[in-house]
Amino acid sequence: MKEVSQGLNAANEEEFASQSTLLTEFASLSTIDKAWVFESENGGSSRAMFSISQPNLLGNDKRTHILSSHIAKQSDGSVSFQWAPFPVEMSGVSTIVPSPSGQKMLVIRNQENDGPTQFEIWGPSQVDKEIHIPKSVHGSVYTDGWFEGISWSSDETLIAYVAEDPCPSKPVFDGLGCKKTGSTEKDCNSWKGQGDFEEEWGEAYSGKRCPGQFVVNIVSGDIHVVDGISKSLNIGQVVWAPKNHYLYQYLVFVGWPSDCGSEKIVRKLGIKYCYNRPCALYTVKASVHKSETNKLETKTEGETAAINLTRGISSAFFPRFSPDGKSLGFLSAKSAVDTGAHSATNSLHRIDWPTDGKPNVSLKLIDVVPVVKCAEEDCFPGLYCSSFLRNPWLSDGQTMIMSSYWRSSQVIVSVDVLSGRVSRVTPNSSASWDILALDGDNILSVSSSPVEPPEIKYGYSTERKEWNWLDIPSPVSKYPTKVRSMLSSLQFSIMKIPVHYASVELTDGARTPYEAIFVSSKTRKSGACDPLIVILHGGPHFLVLTNYNKNHAFLSALGYSLLIVNYRGSLGFGEEALQSVLGKIGSQDVSDVLAAVDHATEMGLADPSKVAVVGGSHGGFLTTHLIGQAPDRFVAAAARNPVCNLLLMVGTSDIPDWCFVEAFGGREGKDYFTEAPSLDHLHVLYNKSPISHLSKVKTPILLLLGAQDLRVPVSNGLQYARALKENGVEVKVIVFPNDTHGIDRPQSDFESFLNIGVWFNKYFQ
Repeated sequence: MKEVSQGLNAANEEEFASQSTLLTEFASLSTIDKAWVFESENGGSSRAMFSISQPNLLGNDKRTHILSSHIAKQSDGSVSFQWAPFPVEMSGVSTIVPSPSGQKMLVIRNQENDGPTQFEIWGPSQVDKEIHIPKSVHGSVYTDGWFEGISWSSDETLIAYVAEDPCPSKPVFDGLGCKKTGSTEKDCNSWKGQGDFEEEWGEAYSGKRCPGQFVVNIVSGDIHVVDGISKSLNIGQVVWAPKNHYLYQYLVFVGWPSDCGSEKIVRKLGIKYCYNRPCALYTVKASVHKSETNKLETKTEGETAAINLTRGISSAFFPRFSPDGKSLGFLSAKSAVDTGAHSATNSLHRIDWPTDGKPNVSLKLIDVVPVVKCAEEDCFPGLYCSSFLRNPWLSDGQTMIMSSYWRSSQVIVSVDVLSGRVSRVTPNSSASWDILALDGDNILSVSSSPVEPPEIKYGYSTERKEWNWLDIPSPVSKYPTKVRSMLSSLQFSIMKIPVHYASVELTDGARTPYEAIFVSSKTRKSGACDPLIVILHGGPHFLVLTNYNKNHAFLSALGYSLLIVNYRGSLGFGEEALQSVLGKIGSQDVSDVLAAVDHATEMGLADPSKVAVVGGSHGGFLTTHLIGQAPDRFVAAAARNPVCNLLLMVGTSDIPDWCFVEAFGGREGKDYFTEAPSLDHLHVLYNKSPISHLSKVKTPILLLLGAQDLRVPVSNGLQYARALKENGVEVKVIVFPNDTHGIDRPQSDFESFLNIGVWFNKYFQ
């Protein structure tokens, strides 16, 4: 039985040293996370703030800093950015949210253990107000972009936000038994009991059980719990509704039911990255009238009951009011909710807000952009938005600007919410673009490709409604000469892979070509092929974009060509193609990957004897399937938190319903889902699993596992590794004790791809 020896030795120590030096060049680069733009008083210029993160390998965390710039606009359309000389580090900061005017800034610091949450209100030169909120009022503020909802009122005196509801009281014990209520928990002669078990929201939400809605008055420092919201609802994405003529104002928020919208589901299922959880938009009355004590007035229960605004649709999120307050736009993932796919094609909808400012249950939902079933070649494939600007509106009040996946690229589109017209505003190139902020009717964005690091772009519309884009030099884009040199030697293209053996029952969308991104050296000798690494994304309803990825750039710099396959089931290709993989995991997706490798080989871009494969999550599922179903095709493999055994996962994952939906297919899988599957169902799950092909595996494989993974628990990969070792297959396992599903902490991410590079080099020498 073969087993990799532990630790470094003289033979591989030099390899690790060499590759780690190279990887460090890529791993330390900064990235722009978000930006804000504020108009200056003179109207001829504006101010921008960029939130930038940089991995801190030694500290094993990410540094976040703010870089400011003055934007000067000339009459000829030219724009110049005047950057601050140095960024300002935001140490210990959970999030920052500038006020609409840009005159104030909220800084939130979530403290660990029993420390209070700190709210700081910054003015132009100093902290104007500091509010400490004890755990007895609420726990940490949600700042992750899913439940997150931090919204300034229009007069900038109130802030609505989402935070963890305070934990129920727990018993305290000492040597004589249970202590009476009111006794302190800090007594060294006592301890706090565990209390009742409470379901959490799964992966990335350890310790998160019940997000609730709060309002803080930054003048008085008072905290108000928003009344009228059922405890069965979990709150997120709060925004203030337009002001009305009354003494009160409304909040609009997204509500997710704790039972995931199903009577037979009696637990919280994992919600991170899962758009298939039913949700709706609600509105609730929040008084902004100040009483004599400067506190928010509390209304009676009947006056404060939350109203469901979207009863006619199974999903509604990212609510955004137009500047004039007449329209409420929002996205829906109804296709994901209705079919069970964890992510699918979005639709966009609108509600015309009542002119008197008083919402009711009879507001009409207007469809703006429907789900695209089958996309014509090079035409709009549907909306796929993973984020939304806080203010996505142009000044006309009817045009929304957003980023969306368009096959293997990300583009910026404009949507007219009255006509439903969708227009692509970024150039027709293979690079990927992401919107950062709006500067009036202009767009601040970032563009990159697999061979081009991110660059800031500034877009403005001409009188002919055409968009021009300016390159904006910035300190963030000043990459080291060595990195630029290595990237300049690379090229990439997008391959269209035809669907072979398309059976008659396939929909038109499932028969259309899917894509693969091919990255290679410009200096490849005629007739010679560099070793090829096939890279597979997770999901399966996700994709790899044509944007810059430091880890992929590192593998390219080692001398490998990359084939990044967006197989059918990926986002960005229309709903029929996405749905086609449901019930066919382990077969259709495997065939698509093998067909992509064959396509590259037939084009003379790959040597079939020099191919490796790597993937994470469902990409790891495909990786382990491929080395089982096609044992002679791959020289080496690597998998990060792979799904290897659906039987084991269905009893341990935070998303057991995923196993049923993907294995049995959409609505049928949703109906079959249970916490106690039958023997017949277990048989199907086994046959769909890579472990069913274990006896044929002979490819050496590296497994990278996060011990805190709740989505694909570490037991999945360990069982597979141990079974392979029983069969004499060469296996190396690295477990990261403090990492979750993404294995994305800086040191863990670094060590993962360093080991992948060394592992593959071992078999291509």
